[in-house]
Amino acid sequence: MVEARQRTLERILTSSRLLTQDQLNTALEEQRKEKGRLEKVIVRLKLATMDQILDLIAAQMGMKRVKLEDYKFTEEALKAISARTAHLYRVLPLKKTKKTLTVAMANPFDIRSLDDLSLLLDCKVKGMVASEDEVMKAIERNYGLVEESVEEMVAGMEELEVIHEEEGAEELEEIADEAPIIKLVSLIILQALKERASDIHLEPFEKTFKIRYRIDGVLHEKTPPPKRFQAPMLSRIKIMAGMNIAERRLPQDGRIMLKMLGRDIDLRVSSFPSLFGESIVMRILDKSSVMLGLREVGFLSDYEELFDSLIRRPNGIILVTGPTGSGKTTTLYAALNKINTADVKLITVEDPVEYHVSGINQTQVRPKIGLTFARCLRSILRQAPNIIMIGEIRDVETAEIAIRASLTGHLVFSTLHTNDAPSAVTRLVDMGVKPFLVASSVAGVMAQRLVRTICPECREAYEPSTKDLLLLNKKKEDLKEGKLYRGKGCMACARTGYRGRNGIFEVMPITDRIRDLILEKAPSTVVKARAREEGMRTMREDGFLKVAMGQTTIDEVLRVTQADIE
Repeated sequence: MVEARQRTLERILTSSRLLTQDQLNTALEEQRKEKGRLEKVIVRLKLATMDQILDLIAAQMGMKRVKLEDYKFTEEALKAISARTAHLYRVLPLKKTKKTLTVAMANPFDIRSLDDLSLLLDCKVKGMVASEDEVMKAIERNYGLVEESVEEMVAGMEELEVIHEEEGAEELEEIADEAPIIKLVSLIILQALKERASDIHLEPFEKTFKIRYRIDGVLHEKTPPPKRFQAPMLSRIKIMAGMNIAERRLPQDGRIMLKMLGRDIDLRVSSFPSLFGESIVMRILDKSSVMLGLREVGFLSDYEELFDSLIRRPNGIILVTGPTGSGKTTTLYAALNKINTADVKLITVEDPVEYHVSGINQTQVRPKIGLTFARCLRSILRQAPNIIMIGEIRDVETAEIAIRASLTGHLVFSTLHTNDAPSAVTRLVDMGVKPFLVASSVAGVMAQRLVRTICPECREAYEPSTKDLLLLNKKKEDLKEGKLYRGKGCMACARTGYRGRNGIFEVMPITDRIRDLILEKAPSTVVKARAREEGMRTMREDGFLKVAMGQTTIDEVLRVTQADIE
């Protein structure tokens, strides 16, 4: 959605001749460096004023322009939208008549939000163009923070009969299909999308029912609905995911496909029995992330060239390692997208298939019917692929078949759960793979983590301390403008100072010297020391380079990396 917004703005700016193509290119180049909103970069470069840009957007979108600085808000208009809805859709009600509500929009390009609001409020909703900063400040001034109005989610639901989990499945299904419960679950998903959450956690405890969103890799607790809504809400989610609501003793998996905010939303749902009810996690799959290139996922130029050379080999195994949620799948798909051409046959075996990509043959394992990674791999070779991607190497059988495939002329991509790149080769040996097979088949290993990036809206410079410079192993003149950067915290980043994430990496090609160490069954610490002698930059060092470039902070890099062993 952000990319579509920017493309529309670029087209409006150039077609109206407010900016020349050269001026727009200058602004885009500056935006790539500091990652802020394009219109703010244009204003800072004095290429145009914000009023000029907003007037132009209003004219192009067929809307009126409104300035909120001196606007007199009426209580009747403000009551038309709840605080939660105002924050979620980033709109401010200006005028209410019997049939129409007029709102100021922080993002006038998001026309679909007007349709959502019309449906939600059961009236026609018209948009007006206003400054994003003015809209968000006015929302905060008139409504306060979104958490203060959580009670509005359950307003009007006091009379709703609630069935407890010990009741029968039929009763639970009936109450879960009632409009208030449907609306409550929809609002929870909607808020998660608006806040860029990657996961929604619904966790039952003895006296509370917690809701937490994972945003930029960190969990944030939200004000929960009353405990009495736990059973019908969980049942509603299980019905949507095609799960058995009568089964509450065993873990279950499901999937929800829906359209919201003008996007196709794919939710992977997992239920797990706990002491006070089922814990449910909904993972939000963002299909836009799978189309990223290597540079967009966070590679610096030297590591991009090195990794690019590895993925263009005719054969061998390329391993990407890291814990769950470290971005391995996104990186693998970025690599596959780069080499996915008409003259190459590419097959993947995944559990589950998270993203559907044109031009790639994708298979999902089904252990219940015996379709395991190993069985798929044995049959895949008869399909004559050039490149194979295995979701994860989990056992020695899968590892040995992958190695056999690489030794017979195939390029194989896969993932492992290890703390760093050197540990991957020793992990394969510990798994039971013979060292000579590992040494002869593995072409390279890359480990990665995700660090939160500094919010572009509240980014500020500060003087680095002597300790900071020692930690970074940099001189002040090596830093961008001699400063380090951090986020102050604002509405755009939920006052965290961070918005979005990027990768930090360590790439270890398997050289002749490292191959000798593998054959000797050397421990991972020795392999790591040799790799660093040969120029490997650790994840922490890669992260510190991005700190010096003003992309993230020292604290964030320290949070996600372990100390490098000298």
